[in-house]
Amino acid sequence: MEESARRRLALLSSHVNPPPPETSLPTRLVSSSPCASDSNAETNKEHGDCVFCKIIRGDSPALKLYEDDECLCVLDTYPLCYGHSLIIPKCHFPSLDATPPSIIGAMCSKVPLISNAVMKATGCDSFNMLVNNGAAAGQVIYHTHIHIIPRKAHDCLWRSESIRRCPLKLDQEASQLANQIRQSLICVNNYEDSSKAQALSTLVGN
Repeated sequence: MEESARRRLALLSSHVNPPPPETSLPTRLVSSSPCASDSNAETNKEHGDCVFCKIIRGDSPALKLYEDDECLCVLDTYPLCYGHSLIIPKCHFPSLDATPPSIIGAMCSKVPLISNAVMKATGCDSFNMLVNNGAAAGQVIYHTHIHIIPRKAHDCLWRSESIRRCPLKLDQEASQLANQIRQSLICVNNYEDSSKAQALSTLVGN
């Protein structure tokens, strides 16, 4: 395996621009979704080069596994393994941390249904649920999505699984890290509470 291929596997760069449609493609492709309407023309123009937005609008081919009002599930065009699937929100959000909790909840609520179907179809009994968030984490398509990757024992898909993991040292450095994370969470919660209170006061004032 070439070095570039190994790096692509490690970073999960598995879904670059899909190939052009061929006459042999199955007919069960993604249907047009509400995001293709005229009311979203400006948004469509802004994200016109996004591969997933094209799939959602029906402008690019993909094999659809599941679809509802919030999200879509398709087979990965360049899968890491047989049955590698993607859960994609129909609205464009560049990363998981930029995605509203309600949309994340809608996506995650479909994981048991979709993963069980994928495992049954592929003869697997395990799967990885994975999100690549940011370039250093291997994100290639900047439209948030969840990977469902069916697994079999000893498939050697992740080289990192053979790396020996060291236990966390409960020392001052670890304690400082935990404190910093907790402090960040408190700041976020305080900001959200303040925003909610301001919105409520505005509504009451009106």
